[in-house]
Amino acid sequence: MSRPISSRAALVLVDVQPDFMPGGALACHEGDAIVPGISRLLERRVFQHVVATQDWHPAGHVSFASSHPGRGPFERIPLYGHAQTLWPDHCVQETTGAALHPSIDWSGVEKIIRKGDDPRVDSYSGFRENHGPDGTRPSTELHDWLRRQSVDEIYVCGLARDVCVLWTAQDAVDLGYRTHVLWDLTRPVTPDTDIATRFRFDQLGVDTIDSTSLD
Repeated sequence: MSRPISSRAALVLVDVQPDFMPGGALACHEGDAIVPGISRLLERRVFQHVVATQDWHPAGHVSFASSHPGRGPFERIPLYGHAQTLWPDHCVQETTGAALHPSIDWSGVEKIIRKGDDPRVDSYSGFRENHGPDGTRPSTELHDWLRRQSVDEIYVCGLARDVCVLWTAQDAVDLGYRTHVLWDLTRPVTPDTDIATRFRFDQLGVDTIDSTSLD
């Protein structure tokens, strides 16, 4: 059964970048499998509003394990009163791994939100950075931009399902958006997290749907 898309809805494409694909610096499980479906969805022009986020880290970013001598990727450390996962160096500004995926035609995207460019603060959500040294989560441009377009509903897809997609959906709910996740157009860092991620979406009231149901 197909569902019509409101003119007040936006598609939010999260971090569809080569570094999150197989062979990339921080490869998600089957991350490249979402590329054809995203391409088809954009070609169909289903959404009046489309925005993409782009992880955009400076070299030496605080989230990189290489910035913490003696620590390795995927270890967790305390940072500003919260747990911080340390990642391999990834999506470093101006590198090919940080570019939006070259196999997708991005011409239909109205706005690109770059995040994670503060060397002191990690950034998962498209809406807000993670907690910084002052204890706050600074906002990106995304919420203000969506409001200017009169958007009140969002459909989220991209990478990674269990990190940046999840955090983006959580913040969207907090900000009052009707929120959907296109499950087939997301992939996790590891599929071991899928049950917990699905449960969290259910808790939040986030609708998990298949992109083929969009009209």
